[in-house]
Amino acid sequence: MRIIKLDEVDSTNEYCKRHCGGGDMIVTALRQTAGKGTKGRSFSSEYGGLYISVIKHYSDFLAVDAFKIMVNACVAVCKTVESFGLNPIIRWANDVLVNDKKICGTLIENTFSGSYISRSIVGMGINVNNTLPEELRPIATSMSSQLGSQLDLFSVRDTLVKNLNKNYTVSDYKKYINWFGNEVLLKTAKGDITVTAVDIAPDGGLLCVAAGSVKKISSAEVSLRL
Repeated sequence: MRIIKLDEVDSTNEYCKRHCGGGDMIVTALRQTAGKGTKGRSFSSEYGGLYISVIKHYSDFLAVDAFKIMVNACVAVCKTVESFGLNPIIRWANDVLVNDKKICGTLIENTFSGSYISRSIVGMGINVNNTLPEELRPIATSMSSQLGSQLDLFSVRDTLVKNLNKNYTVSDYKKYINWFGNEVLLKTAKGDITVTAVDIAPDGGLLCVAAGSVKKISSAEVSLRL
């Protein structure tokens, strides 16, 4: 797969949209001037972090299997962070935490054609050596702050690219979840709900016990707080 390495860009996801020409590629940048998070939020993307997007085109990828794209991205990030001596945990559906603080965010933008996915763009931002804004420090962390020393950013990048070229399963994804059986807070549009998380369904839904019965929650409905 073609790899584009940039110094600065508005957003690696947006670069993919503008320049893919119908082909698959990986785009990395040392800094983003307009990094994007989920639900339109801005994403701090200063020098020292790793910002990367993967664009792939499909001919027969069923939309009901969309969770496989998220699985591959999250597990690749976890294996990368883990290989540098950290213990990552996935916070459903697509955040990676270390010591209860977010170390990586993932933004997936799929294009649909009927019941199929024709294109996916997976953007990832890993905090490696970057200094986080003051307001994010209570909830976010970086690899270097956790390890107490700076890392070789390009070594982290190359490890992630290698891991992204592998295929993972939902079972691999669940290996990075340590909160099954615990009470979790679901922040919904109708208010906060405390439930017991029990499993992840094959389609990515969160299986939880609420009011004495098992329910499946979609990531579009809630924001999980551990």
